[in-house]
Amino acid sequence: MTVPATGDDQLTWFETMRRTEPVSHDEAEDVWHVFGHADVARVLTDPATFSSDIRELLPPPEYATSFNNKGNFLLMDPPEHRQLRGLVNQAFTPRLVASLAPRITKVTGDLLDQVAGRDTFDIVEAVAIPMPVIVIAELLGLPSADHRLFRSWGEIIVEYGFESLPSEENIAKMNPTLRDMETYLLERVRRSRAHPADDIISGLIAAETEGRRLDDEDIVGFATLLLLGGHVTTTSLLGNAIQCFDEFREATGELRAEPGLMPIAVEEVLRYRPPFTLSERISTRVSEVGGREIPAGARVTTWIRSANRDEGVFEAPSGFDIRRHPNPHLGFGRGIHFCVGAPLARLEADIALREILRRYREIAVNRDKPLEYFSAASSISAAKRLDVDVVAS
Repeated sequence: MTVPATGDDQLTWFETMRRTEPVSHDEAEDVWHVFGHADVARVLTDPATFSSDIRELLPPPEYATSFNNKGNFLLMDPPEHRQLRGLVNQAFTPRLVASLAPRITKVTGDLLDQVAGRDTFDIVEAVAIPMPVIVIAELLGLPSADHRLFRSWGEIIVEYGFESLPSEENIAKMNPTLRDMETYLLERVRRSRAHPADDIISGLIAAETEGRRLDDEDIVGFATLLLLGGHVTTTSLLGNAIQCFDEFREATGELRAEPGLMPIAVEEVLRYRPPFTLSERISTRVSEVGGREIPAGARVTTWIRSANRDEGVFEAPSGFDIRRHPNPHLGFGRGIHFCVGAPLARLEADIALREILRRYREIAVNRDKPLEYFSAASSISAAKRLDVDVVAS
């Protein structure tokens, strides 16, 4: 089975598979593909049957840092996952996220000021990357002056590590960067232990649940996860939103007239163009999904982008409805691994997109310059570069 490389071809493939074989076994690769909304949600919400610890599927050498061993609860199942996520939730509170709105607004405005007067620019380069990098760094308690360093790390890791299953060659290319990140973050964690502050790293040091506290390696692993995921998700979401606004001009006009619709529109972006295309699991026992028996020890690929286009769940799924409600998309996952940074990503997207539409009465993707997407093997569904033509308000 060959997975189509391009977006439109993938969507056609998804539609065919949902109709003809919603749970399919690729014998050549020995992978089970899951396409329908209910089946994808079933896999994502049953960690006892479908484990998130996919490290056994990775070729050697594995990530040679704590990112793949300690603190990265994306690769954990209960009860270890519950304990770590509980500690993280103590530090990453809704009140803390809400308090960031003025800072997000200021950073977005400053970045847009830097391209003021230009009628064309790369919006990923100008805003979608630096804004969330700066915000998440400050939230963690890292110097915002180092945001270019964090960004360079992120570019390398996203380039080589966000395949559904990274190759041995790409893991080897990525490991030096991960080691550099670990060394840097370990020094910051030790400094925070000596001099606590009002930030997430200090909060993680102080947090306790079920009698457990995080050690330095746990915190480094989580900080790595949050530093990467905390900006990659928002970066992808912002770029995908601009593409949606370009494709559906009438909806964009409605948003200009009613900015209060933006939170609902962001949810529709997450459905129509989710930041991540898929999520991998390993089956721990024989189970039935969509009428097919999946054996124990099987690799299971859940196609989030396909689930978000399921005709049985979403009316007119190929359309873009900024008033869609309810909208049970899986753009941030489902179950115990629902994106811990979702509230922050939603807030950042809401604020940044409102400010972009306020500043520019016209914004359109520049068709003279080719769109640069992440590789077909990547689980990220977003543009690496997105040039836009703008007309200031």
